[in-house]
Amino acid sequence: MSNARDDGGESKGVLIVDDHPIVRQGVRMLIEQQEDLHVVAEAESAAEALRALSDAPADVAVVDLTLKESSGLELIKDIRSRWPDVCILVLSMRDEAFYAERCLRAGARGYVTKEQGPTEVIEGIRSILAGKVHLSESMAAKVLSKFAGAQSGATSLTETLTDRELEIYQLIGSGLTTREISERLHVSPKTVDSHREHIKDKLGLDTANDLLKHAIHWMQQNTG
Repeated sequence: MSNARDDGGESKGVLIVDDHPIVRQGVRMLIEQQEDLHVVAEAESAAEALRALSDAPADVAVVDLTLKESSGLELIKDIRSRWPDVCILVLSMRDEAFYAERCLRAGARGYVTKEQGPTEVIEGIRSILAGKVHLSESMAAKVLSKFAGAQSGATSLTETLTDRELEIYQLIGSGLTTREISERLHVSPKTVDSHREHIKDKLGLDTANDLLKHAIHWMQQNTG
């Protein structure tokens, strides 16, 4: 929600969504130093974020991909569906183009990594508020390189996974059991098992142990 500034302009409201209190505090301090931005709410999960947007509308949501008992990617989709005018900037530990592309496709307008520093975060917020898509120079280069690879047919099998399958694949790689995954995603174990079978088929894997090894290796290579 926009508020009037002393100079007659408008201060844009920001929702911070991250499951680490220290990160939220740091982003809040950064935003509150800006005359044209202010924090309307903080949240550590998707459910809290949706409640916050219902109670205190924001102009921008700064969202991490890994949230408490929820998925940042699914939250992006929910925000876009319910509040299409809210601009979304992803602030993540993950510096792979793979994640940036998924987020942009889900409805985010920008992607910044936590290693890039405060200037990039503020620049990203202002950029997406201006109607632009924001990627750091290094991330933009990675996305373009990845796109060129896809055009030439060099697409990883993991990129054939749906967003939900990717999420379950990552949780498998993090060592979670079917029951733990079902509880985290609020779906039945049968649904998780069905996704596991689809993932195995797409990746050409035969057994649950093959899937576990594959997922662990992929997580080691693709997460920070």
